[in-house]
Amino acid sequence: MKITYKGDYALKAILELALNYSNGVITIHDLARRLDIPVKFLEQVLLVLKKGTFVESRRGKVGGYLLARHPSGIKLGDVIRFIDGPIEPLPCVGLDNKYKGCADMHKCVFKNIWAEVADSISNVVDEVTFEDLCQKARAAKKKVVYQI
Repeated sequence: MKITYKGDYALKAILELALNYSNGVITIHDLARRLDIPVKFLEQVLLVLKKGTFVESRRGKVGGYLLARHPSGIKLGDVIRFIDGPIEPLPCVGLDNKYKGCADMHKCVFKNIWAEVADSISNVVDEVTFEDLCQKARAAKKKVVYQI
């Protein structure tokens, strides 16, 4: 499993929208500036997120993007899977048992290990909501570092 740039940007965009959930819409230009993401690429990412019903757009002079639902209702795993596909370290571990790329698949001792890895990752990302991530981000901002 590898999270693509599109997936990484999607997660960052949703987190930024979640952090500003009570403030309403954020323009795409403001969001791109905050995240240091090219506007054109962010447009593509947000269109995909809109199709996945994670975000909504508002038109007009005060238009922009906002989350389609409360941050507590959006799980990290759902976004990852929607953008980058299933969580599987190798094709033979996927839900589709039609994979024929390995001659040793039926006697492979690694397949079960990789399946456990995939399950472990899924369990973690399926427990984390964007509300949880907002709390962590806010706590990290509050930490003060003293240097002499």
